[in-house]
Amino acid sequence: MEKVLYHHVRAASHLRWFPQVYHGKLNAASSHSEPHVRSHFEIIKGTRMNSPRATNPITARNFAHPGLCLTEPCITVASAVIEALDRSIDPCHDFYNFACGGWVKNNPLPEGKSRWGPFSNLWEHNMLVMKHLLENTTMKGLSKAEEKAQQYYQACMNEAKIEELGPKPLQELISQIGGWALTESWDKDNFQEVLRSVSANYRTSPFFTVFVSTDSKNSNSNIIQVDQSSLGLPSRDYYLNKTANEKYLTAYLSFLVELGVLLGGSEETSQTLMEEIVDFETALANITVPQEERRDEELIYHKMEAKDLTTLVPAVDWMPYLTEVFAPVPLNESEPVVVYAKEYLQKVSDLITKTNKSLLNNYMIMKVVRKMVSILDQRFQDAEQRFLEVMYGTKKSCTPRWKLCVSDTDSALGFALGAMFVKATFAEDSKAIAEDMVAEIKWAFEESLKYVSWMDSETKKAAKEKVGVYFFPQEVLLLLLVVSELYFQNVMQYYNFSARVTADQLRKIPNRNQWSMTPPTVNAYYNPTKNEMVLPAGILQAPFYSRSWPKALNFGGIGVVMGHELTHAFDDQGREYDKDGNLRPWWKNSSVEAFKKQTQCMVEQYGNYSINKEPLNGRHTLGENIADNGGLKAAYKAYVNWIKKNGEEATLPALGMTNHQLFFVGFAQVWCSVRTPESSHEGVITDPHSPSRFRVIGTISNSHEFSKHFGCKANAPMNPKHKCELW
Repeated sequence: MEKVLYHHVRAASHLRWFPQVYHGKLNAASSHSEPHVRSHFEIIKGTRMNSPRATNPITARNFAHPGLCLTEPCITVASAVIEALDRSIDPCHDFYNFACGGWVKNNPLPEGKSRWGPFSNLWEHNMLVMKHLLENTTMKGLSKAEEKAQQYYQACMNEAKIEELGPKPLQELISQIGGWALTESWDKDNFQEVLRSVSANYRTSPFFTVFVSTDSKNSNSNIIQVDQSSLGLPSRDYYLNKTANEKYLTAYLSFLVELGVLLGGSEETSQTLMEEIVDFETALANITVPQEERRDEELIYHKMEAKDLTTLVPAVDWMPYLTEVFAPVPLNESEPVVVYAKEYLQKVSDLITKTNKSLLNNYMIMKVVRKMVSILDQRFQDAEQRFLEVMYGTKKSCTPRWKLCVSDTDSALGFALGAMFVKATFAEDSKAIAEDMVAEIKWAFEESLKYVSWMDSETKKAAKEKVGVYFFPQEVLLLLLVVSELYFQNVMQYYNFSARVTADQLRKIPNRNQWSMTPPTVNAYYNPTKNEMVLPAGILQAPFYSRSWPKALNFGGIGVVMGHELTHAFDDQGREYDKDGNLRPWWKNSSVEAFKKQTQCMVEQYGNYSINKEPLNGRHTLGENIADNGGLKAAYKAYVNWIKKNGEEATLPALGMTNHQLFFVGFAQVWCSVRTPESSHEGVITDPHSPSRFRVIGTISNSHEFSKHFGCKANAPMNPKHKCELW
C-alpha cells in the first residue's frame, strides 16, 4: 500500500511473509516490506521518529569569526560536503555531477555490492548497532520480546547446526506437503490441498496473493484482498524480453537446477523440471499486468463476495482455501473480498486448468524452496549468491553470516529489535524536534496550495484538510512467538505466528500501530489508507539530519524526506484517497482533468531521461517524481520561513556557498550513488523511483529557486524555459 522514499534491493529472504501489495503502491524493494506490530519507539503525528534534540548553536555570537560556523561538527560536515563536490562542473549545466562528482570518484563500489550511497552506508552503520545489541546477552532489563530477538539471532548464527542438518529439514517439509517429481515418481491429484498448504502454512503465493489489509473504500475496516502474485525474477520484463535478458534467464535456470540437485534430484531430472518451471513462469509473466497500467486504483478496485471468486477463478476451491488460510476465523460465502487483478485472475484460472498437475505441483513446491534457501546450509547460500552476482553485477560477493542474521531478525522480530535500537541510540527529546520540523513542512505545503492555479477552490479546501490530518498511535502489547535453538524451526514457528496475526486482523479495525518498516530502517513511507507518513528512527541520522548542522542541511535532508512523504498524499494515486484514508472521488472533475494535464509534463520529462541508453518509464515513476518535486519545494519554503522567524544562520567555512545554495547541495548529496549496470537495469524496469541522478536533476530543473540562487542563465540545462510544476 505504502509509497516509500527509497527502493532498496536485498537478497531474497524467506522472511518476507506478508504478501506483496500491488495495487499501485509499491514498496521499497519490489518485494514487499511486511507489516510488523511493535512498540517502544517515539511516534509523532503518525510518524515514528527518534533522534537527538535539535538546538540551534549556529549563531554569530558562538564563533570567533562572525557569520561562520566554526564548531567541530560544522567543520567536519563542511569538509564532507567539499570532498563530495566536483567544482570543475558548472552547477547550472549538471548539478548532480557538481554535487556528487567528488563522491563518485572517491567511492568505488564496495566488494559484493551492486549499489552504494548514503542510504546503504547508513544501513551498514545501523546493522552494526543491531549486531552489538543482539550479541550482548549480558544486557540487563530486556523485555521478553527483546530476549527472544537475541535467541532468534543466536539460532541463525549457529552455522554448525545448520550445516549438520543440511537439506534434511526442507526435504522433510516437502514430503509433508506431498512430495514432487524431482525425487519420486509423482502422480497425485492433490492440487487444491497443496495450494492451501503452501499458502496457509508457508506464506507463499504461487498464482495469486491473498492477504488482509485496510479496505481502501472503508479505512475503518479490514478486508480480504486478492491480487496478482510476484514472479521468480524481479519483473515480467525479464521473461518477455528474452534478447535483452538472456544472461539473467540463463543464470536463473542454472540456479534452480542447482537447487534441485542439492535437494536430491539428478542433474538430468532437475534440468528438465526447472526448464518447465521457467516456461510456466513465462506464461504467468505474459498475463501479469505491468505496474504502470495499475496506477488508477479506482479502476482496479473490485469488491465482491467470496462466493463470486468461484465464478471468477473456477480453478480454485475458494471456500476451503480461504478457510484454511485464515483459520481459525470463521468464514462463509458472503465474506466480502476486494479483487485488484480481475483480468489476471481470470487468465490465471485458465492457465491452471490447461497445465498438467505435475508441473503445477512442482511450481508450488519450488516457490516454497526459493523462500527457504537462506535458512539452509552454505551450499544453498552459495548457489543463491552466484545467481545474485549475475542479476546485480556484484563481484566476489560474500555476505558475512551476521549480516544475514541481523537482517532476518529485523524482519521477524523488528518490533523487539527496534525497541533495543531506539533505547541505545536516540535521545528522549527527539519527538519535539520532529514535531517542529513536520509542522514547518505542513505549513509550507499548505501555503503552496493557495497558489495552485489549476485547482478549484472547493477541492483546495478539502486538500488543505487532508494535509492537516495525522494520528497519534498508542503503544500496543507485544505479540510473541516460540523461539528454539533450531533456526529452521524458528522460521516455521514464525510462519505460523504471522498467519495467526493476519487472520486476527480480519475481524478487527485497522491497527494504527502496525507498520511496514522497523525502526532501524533507512527509509520512510506514506500510507494512504491511514493518511500518515512514517519515518523510522534509522533515517534520522547523518546525512539526513544532525542536531549540530546548519538548518540548511537538515531541511535539505530530512526536511525533503518529510516533504516527499507528505506530497505522496497528493500524487497520482494518493490524491484518490480523502482525508480519512478512503478511496473515493473527492476532487471536482475539472481539477482531476487539470491534474492529469499538469502531470503529463512530468511523464514526458522523466520519460526523456535514460541510463545506459535505457529510457526511464515516466508513467511508472510518476508518483515518486511528483513527491520528489513537491518535497523539495515544501522543504525549501519551510527553510525560508524558518529564516524569517529566526534570522540567517552562520555559513559553513571554506565552501564559498550561501546557505540557500547549501540547501540544494545537501539535498543532492543525499542521492550520490554508484551502481552496477545490472542493478541499474533492474531499477529501470522495477523501481517506481527514478535513478538517483534524475531524482536530483529532474527536480532542481523544475525549481525556480534553485536557478535563482545559483544564477543559472535562461535555458541552461538545469534551468529550462519550460518547467513542470504541480504543487
